[in-house]
Amino acid sequence: MLLSLHVKNLVLIDEAEVFFGPGLNILSGETGAGKSIIIGSVNLALGEKAAKSMIRKNADYALIELVFSVDQPHQIEALHALDVFPEEDTVIMSRKIMASGRSICKINSETVSAALMRKVASLLIDIHGQHEHQSLLAKKNHLKYLDAYAAEQLEDSLPALSSCYHTYVQAQKALEDASMDAEQQARELSFLQYEIKEIEEAGLRPGEDAELEAEYHRLSHAQKIMEACAEASELCTDGAENAADQISRAVRALGSAAAYDETVDGLSGQLQEIENLLNDFNRELSQYIQEFEFSDETFSQIEQRLDQINHLKSKYGKTIEIILEEKDKKERRAEQLEHLDEYRAELEKTAAAAKKQLDEISGRVSAIRKEQAVHLTGEITEALRALNFADVRFKMEFRELDHDTAKGRDDARFLISTNPGEEERPLDEIASGGELSRIMLAIKTVLAENDEIETLIFDEIDSGISGRTAQMVAEKIKLTASSHQIICITHLPQIAAMADQHFLIEKTSTDMETISRIRPLDKEESIKELARMLGGVSITQTVMNSAREMKELADSVR
Repeated sequence: MLLSLHVKNLVLIDEAEVFFGPGLNILSGETGAGKSIIIGSVNLALGEKAAKSMIRKNADYALIELVFSVDQPHQIEALHALDVFPEEDTVIMSRKIMASGRSICKINSETVSAALMRKVASLLIDIHGQHEHQSLLAKKNHLKYLDAYAAEQLEDSLPALSSCYHTYVQAQKALEDASMDAEQQARELSFLQYEIKEIEEAGLRPGEDAELEAEYHRLSHAQKIMEACAEASELCTDGAENAADQISRAVRALGSAAAYDETVDGLSGQLQEIENLLNDFNRELSQYIQEFEFSDETFSQIEQRLDQINHLKSKYGKTIEIILEEKDKKERRAEQLEHLDEYRAELEKTAAAAKKQLDEISGRVSAIRKEQAVHLTGEITEALRALNFADVRFKMEFRELDHDTAKGRDDARFLISTNPGEEERPLDEIASGGELSRIMLAIKTVLAENDEIETLIFDEIDSGISGRTAQMVAEKIKLTASSHQIICITHLPQIAAMADQHFLIEKTSTDMETISRIRPLDKEESIKELARMLGGVSITQTVMNSAREMKELADSVR
């Protein structure tokens, strides 16, 4: 469940925090008050692309933070699979958008990618806005709705279908690559043998390049190294006033007084340790200088070897390990070409087996879909009747594609008839904007009953409807809110009256700035807001009485 939303420096909002509750959370306000900013902020927090224009004027950044409570085992398990671990059953998702255009996404204070934000969001919240009405017209989305509904029945079959499809595609591609005449075969084999020999003769050893580069770097700075070592030796042990002699005298000086004072004795001991360390250092430095060798021949050999390795890297891979992997691949390919007929026969066998399995799984998936489509369309039909489609008929039409896909061979679409005597037709041929809103609401509410996502956001899903239909939509949303947390932006008083928690979004303007704020309403304030939604500018006592009656009727629905 979404517990709270915190927004700072976003468009018209300087800073706002909203605490949501279970059931139906209603957000209302006058046109232009900033309702869209609230949903926009949620989308931004969940990984949507951010524009610098979203940052409030004169602000350095915008911040959006969402706090979710997570206590369902299936959600916790899914989050763990993404390496996200709720802290005290809480997940905090935040996004900071900088004026520079850069943004920082965090989950429980740990920086993450926007892609991970979207994956986590898909487990916790489902946002539905007006733009999705049009997506309902796209036939490609209809099968997605069915698969979401039948997720439990298809849980094993769809992944198996996808895996089998990719196995089949790879086998087919390998067969195409193996389709060549004798001349092509000989030419490719010859080239592979040349490349394999080139890598083999180089005698590469993993890690060799790093060792050679370090030695090359050392030898190329040999003069500077020797000059530095000589200077250090002069200062530490060879010079007239070297450090070793100076410390030795200091040790003798302190030693002469150590017997008279414990503190001086302790300091004398410390200085003796320093003297011993310096002596050890001087011996090691002297040995390093004596053993350091620079050979033009050795340096030239290292340089040539690095040139050879870098040449192979430019042809076969960025590291020696990759080059050796490429050699193994080329050897396997060469062996295939040397026994091309046997290799091709094995591929044909693999492709045939994959195709047979693909047909079997596709058929099984299709049968499940057709069976579940009857249940889905039946539930949607009932939901549509509850939304004032009295004589609606809603079904799903299936056709078979002439090719395989990772999702099977089903080509499906929704058909609807809203009037008696009319045949069912595709949605894009008959549905108006208001009808699309109700159809999408019906689908969403049916899917929600089978969905494990607890929080649903409806952004003005009630567009294009009014009157009795609006009342029926309100009752449907309220029913769905009995099993889900719903956050709904609405302009309809019938829906707002059903609120368990009602929030008002309002805009205030001065000569200096315009600010949008959001605040919770108590029961009397909610009735006043309903009156505004009913009566517009002029709110009479009659309108107030109507609003109060509407609220009381809504309370009775509970």
